[in-house]
Amino acid sequence: MIPSFNEFKKKIANPRSFRLFMLTQLPSAFFAGLRIEQLDETQIVISVKQKWFNKNPFHSVYFAILSMAAEISTGLAGFSAIYKRNPPISMLVISNDGKFHKKATGKILFTCRDIAAVHAAVEEAITTGKGVIITCHTTGTNASNEVVAEFNFTWSFKQKSG
Repeated sequence: MIPSFNEFKKKIANPRSFRLFMLTQLPSAFFAGLRIEQLDETQIVISVKQKWFNKNPFHSVYFAILSMAAEISTGLAGFSAIYKRNPPISMLVISNDGKFHKKATGKILFTCRDIAAVHAAVEEAITTGKGVIITCHTTGTNASNEVVAEFNFTWSFKQKSG
């Protein structure tokens, strides 16, 4: 059992709470229409739909919107790991890379299955008092379950000072 995960899930997975979080903390994600499709201790799935706001001239989802949805799928793993932790832990993206395999049209789902590894990294940061770096993978698929994009986000976790 991951500490405080169910409490975190109850708070963030509520559609109103998630939209309010995005509006106040990530307004571009709010306007892009990101949604939580699944959030549990094994995977996080974030969706984004092709629409006027997030289109590109090639009639598909703009790459930056895909990157945003991908980052949120890995970032929620980190948020779930640091939620109500004592000592408090900071998290920061230190690098990312993406590969685009197919035109992203319709509804795209980004799935991250690195939750347990992220929680282990946070535990290590608490135990050792040192920063820990972890790379999380997320895969974006379309309605036909074809891979349209893959991303890796490298996160740093460390105890907050003072």
